[in-house]
Amino acid sequence: MRFAVVPVRVIAGVALLLAIVLPNAGCTTGPVQWVRNGFKVGPDYCRLPAPVADGWIDGEDGNLRSQAADYSYWWATFDDPVLNELVEVAYRQNLPLKIAGMRVLEARAQLGVARGSLLPQQQRAIGAFSRSQLSENSFPFGEFPLPKMAFDTWSAGFDAAWELDFWGRFRRAVESADASLNAQIENYDDALVILQAEVAATYIQLRTLEDRLALARKNVEIQKNTFRITQDRFNQGVVSELDVKQALSILGATESLIPVLQTAHRQTQNRLCTLLGMPPAEVGAELGHSGRIPSPPPEVAVGIPADLLRRRPDVRRAERQAAAQCALIGVAESELYPHIAITGTIAFEAERFDDLFKGGSIAGMVGPGFRWNILNYGRIRNGIDVQDARFRQLVLQYQETVLRANEEVENAIAAYLGEQQRVKSLQISSSATADAVALANAQYQQGLIDFQRVLDSQRALVLQQDTLAESRGKVALSLVTLYKALGGGWQMRFRPGPAAAVPPNSTPFQEEPLLPAQPIPQPRPQPAMPAPPANLNNITY
Repeated sequence: MRFAVVPVRVIAGVALLLAIVLPNAGCTTGPVQWVRNGFKVGPDYCRLPAPVADGWIDGEDGNLRSQAADYSYWWATFDDPVLNELVEVAYRQNLPLKIAGMRVLEARAQLGVARGSLLPQQQRAIGAFSRSQLSENSFPFGEFPLPKMAFDTWSAGFDAAWELDFWGRFRRAVESADASLNAQIENYDDALVILQAEVAATYIQLRTLEDRLALARKNVEIQKNTFRITQDRFNQGVVSELDVKQALSILGATESLIPVLQTAHRQTQNRLCTLLGMPPAEVGAELGHSGRIPSPPPEVAVGIPADLLRRRPDVRRAERQAAAQCALIGVAESELYPHIAITGTIAFEAERFDDLFKGGSIAGMVGPGFRWNILNYGRIRNGIDVQDARFRQLVLQYQETVLRANEEVENAIAAYLGEQQRVKSLQISSSATADAVALANAQYQQGLIDFQRVLDSQRALVLQQDTLAESRGKVALSLVTLYKALGGGWQMRFRPGPAAAVPPNSTPFQEEPLLPAQPIPQPRPQPAMPAPPANLNNITY
């Protein structure tokens, strides 16, 4: 970085003139802003507008409550100790979550780099040795020879260049890096919310498949018993061979469901192992074979739509990305004005090394300078427009994220309520079908009905029971989707839950969590988002 050295009075005059004629920009610039933080070109970030509904469409449903609730450990509402343990283990061992944590560390280091630019940007120690030989025949030494044509030069010293942050370019860069760090923290929280929901959904799918397998095996036993009865009646000459073949046909069809369900169960188990950060293994013994699908609570607290702005990490991440881009507008705008710097060098120079560090060997230079890109042919103005356009894109993206968050919650509420109604109807149908099978078997043995009625009732029973089990699993899955859409669960990194036993064959990491436990941040009255954790470099929005 080279700067032309000019008198200090010239630089001060230019700076004063620019400070007077420059227009104020942004929401809070003015005399108070100058006194408190120094002058900074570019807009100051303001609270972004967001389209939010006043309430949920189905908010009056008896299964929903509009009161705010603590979603820190929403999976505990299923009252399943195994699920609680799985979420804790995934939090400690999941590799994509650790990658997201590493991105936080990277952004934190980038913030440190940006802060370092506020200090002298170039500092270096210098040292050199050279031996010079002058030509005796070159001008002017040929006509006027010097007494010494060869000499050594030893030098050692230090030089520095400090570009003053007169227009706030480096402070805007710090603001951008600060907001980018917060965006990565929100990205970590979003990854944590997604992980919790995926672990819970995978576990519910596993239990649903176990329930369906148990029902399929139970129906196989019922149909085997029917086949034996039919075979005995055929041997006695009471019925034709057609009844035997039909009984064998429906038995084979029901038995064919079992391998399909077992394959799905194994694949779901493998997916769960990957989420836990361990190689696929048989963990059925550790999880238990309860076959019980986690039951949702009778009521679910959904709060109000405005809570999503504060709670959902992806919404807060989009807002922080817009804030980071807003600061880059000021960085680009600072290129319109001169770069003012102070450069200096202090060194020891001597011909003999023995004299290098003596008082008479000191040499130095210090002086101000500036560099001003005057003839930029519109490049700087267009560069500012580029950053401004990117900021406007991120504002719209933030508003779209808010809309999608509302949509996800509404869809999850509709799916949850609708599936609950479906379960009630299927329970009635399944119970009636089971009674019909018992009656049909009894009447068939008495010769009151033909075998076709028995076949129809048994087919219906297999279908109704399997559909009911699948629907009960969908109720729990819909609730998981709802909690995920509400944005709960990331708070567990502030208040770690009770330690959970690590399943066998796992390889847990022993290092400390990337983001240690901290107090939950509280929202300020005016900012768009709540303040981040206090001990993450004291970051503020």
